[in-house]
Amino acid sequence: MRIYAAYDDGLRVVDPATGAVETRLSGQRVECLSVAHGEVREDADGATDPPRVLAGTFGAGLFRSVDGGSRFACVTASTLGPDGSGPDAVTAVATSPHDPDVVWIGTEPSRAYRSVDGGETAERVGGLTDLPSAAEWSFPPRPDTHHVRWIEPCPADPERWLVGIEAGALAVTADGGERWTDRPPGSRRDTHAMATHPDAPDRVYAAAGDGFAESGDRGDSWRVRDAGLDHGYVWGLAVDPGDPDTALVSAAESATAAHRRGEAYLYRYRRDEGFDRLDERGFPTGEGTYRAVLASGRAPGEIWALSNRGLFVTRDAGDSFEQVPADLPDRAARALAVA
Repeated sequence: MRIYAAYDDGLRVVDPATGAVETRLSGQRVECLSVAHGEVREDADGATDPPRVLAGTFGAGLFRSVDGGSRFACVTASTLGPDGSGPDAVTAVATSPHDPDVVWIGTEPSRAYRSVDGGETAERVGGLTDLPSAAEWSFPPRPDTHHVRWIEPCPADPERWLVGIEAGALAVTADGGERWTDRPPGSRRDTHAMATHPDAPDRVYAAAGDGFAESGDRGDSWRVRDAGLDHGYVWGLAVDPGDPDTALVSAAESATAAHRRGEAYLYRYRRDEGFDRLDERGFPTGEGTYRAVLASGRAPGEIWALSNRGLFVTRDAGDSFEQVPADLPDRAARALAVA
């Protein structure tokens, strides 16, 4: 197993068994990650191919590793950007669960691209910036621009994708980008992360600056869920691999508390119970803690959490956490992925 942690100065590749950390893409501001698990080869030993890792950077486009993160090469450089003029800031990337060769890429300013060769090349997906809400999109720290913050594939339909714009809209396509639904009823305006589960393929969770919401119809409509959620600025999100009704989220009072002041919390969401705050479970929360990024593991109950206070894992869906003895930067990470 490897854990991939994106920071503003590079990518850390962590061996959680030993705590060993290696740095890749040194000096790059890594914004987003997507990992495609290696396939079992049809040979005598039945070995598994290394995972493919895609890492989006703010200044140099998209990088790809086909050996589990040992080496990276820049890809799609000639097809991203206005008229293929060069790499945009890649702010979101997602791999289809139906076909690992299909990859969607989001950028700043907000554009979407689709690759059918595992990220080697990509073509612009039209229509996104023609949506009625596009004139209202704006990212407060850089108000003259905006970006695709998250892309989520549908586990039951290879043509359905959900795209979160930071900030201004959630957009849904049911036909691979030919047509779009702008701001479905109840959807959040400032989506930071989305999550699905193959055992509940119609359901989508969304963590947003304006709350937490759930869809039961693949993103066509949404309902806010906030019972027990005392902090409305929601950032990280991961679903229990063994239970689609359980998820963990990181949240704070505001963007300032989450990103600048450092006072963030961790919650567990259960659909039949609402939220409960996970204080004193082994994961640091409260004053001095910035918002965490989260990633689902492999086994039931296994979720990984990373903040400025370190890398942690729960194997019982949040009842308790243990820290990985890895030497990681003492600042907030941008993204987290598990392979």
